[in-house]
Amino acid sequence: MDLQQRVTQHFNHSVATKQGAVATIGPAIVQASELITQSLLTGNKVMCCGIAGSGSLAQYFSSILLTRFERERPGFPAIALNADTLALTSIANDFTYREVFSKQLRVLAQEGDILLAISASGNVRNTAETIKAAHERGLRVVILTGRDGGEMSELLEEGDVEIRVPAQSVARIHEVHLLVLHSLCDLIDIQIFGEDEL
Repeated sequence: MDLQQRVTQHFNHSVATKQGAVATIGPAIVQASELITQSLLTGNKVMCCGIAGSGSLAQYFSSILLTRFERERPGFPAIALNADTLALTSIANDFTYREVFSKQLRVLAQEGDILLAISASGNVRNTAETIKAAHERGLRVVILTGRDGGEMSELLEEGDVEIRVPAQSVARIHEVHLLVLHSLCDLIDIQIFGEDEL
């Protein structure tokens, strides 16, 4: 096996997936950025969640909003619901694992906030439960999915946004999700602070 060739294949597949996705998901990225920007401008916050690799992306996005992306700017209020291990384990132990995010959201969220939920498959029960809780609390929802969108896409209501990566590989979906999050950060900054060099 030629290991260098294998590495090249990974890079080529990643590039091809991103190039193939942009026409499909570009408009949804713009729509999601506008939704999040409007929420931030009215004093609301972004609540993020995901498990495993998607959880790391949720934490990363919330940290970028709180600190900075490519330019110095004031921070934006954001919470990663999967970041508090004490809350997660307490809820999972005392209630059920499927409520680990939704129970937090019901306490922390206010009407006008945004939920950004990430799942490569769209079939994560605790994330789906959080979408239901978000709607109960009057939040708009942005989801990042892949494949066929799964259960999460079926829970969306009018005004919500799905950014669905047209791919099957979890690795490729995560890679596009990361680029989506970077694009969202850039578009949010532009809408609030004006254009900057790319």
